[in-house]
Amino acid sequence: MHEEYKALCANQIWNLTTLPPDIQPIGCKWVFKNKYNPNGTLHKHKLRLVAKGFHQLEDLDYSETFSLVVKLTTIRIICTLTLSNNWHINQIDINNAFLYGDLQEDVFILQPPGFEYANSNLVCKLHKAIYGFKQAPQSWF
Repeated sequence: MHEEYKALCANQIWNLTTLPPDIQPIGCKWVFKNKYNPNGTLHKHKLRLVAKGFHQLEDLDYSETFSLVVKLTTIRIICTLTLSNNWHINQIDINNAFLYGDLQEDVFILQPPGFEYANSNLVCKLHKAIYGFKQAPQSWF
């Protein structure tokens, strides 16, 4: 959790501020998932801070939900071209790749559980989307 929280802070996902009047903050929670190797052994534990996006209201918290993601057809074409031309493929894993989408709306979430500052009146004003929002990709595991 500390590593994920440090990544969120390093990417300047939010800043702490007081909640404007007549605004309801959106909750968030930590979601844990185990990733397994093909043979069934545990590969690693993953976790993400996920917004409770079901509390978002259209035209207030968001106006557009399009998220650019790669289609399986595109991956198949790249693999076919690679095999046909005898090219090499390299793979990389980018941590927090979807956290770079800037938010156009003013969205406020509660402080992450376990990382609350002493002043409980502060909330996080988001600058970039986190998992769970209508603006974020749906599948992240």
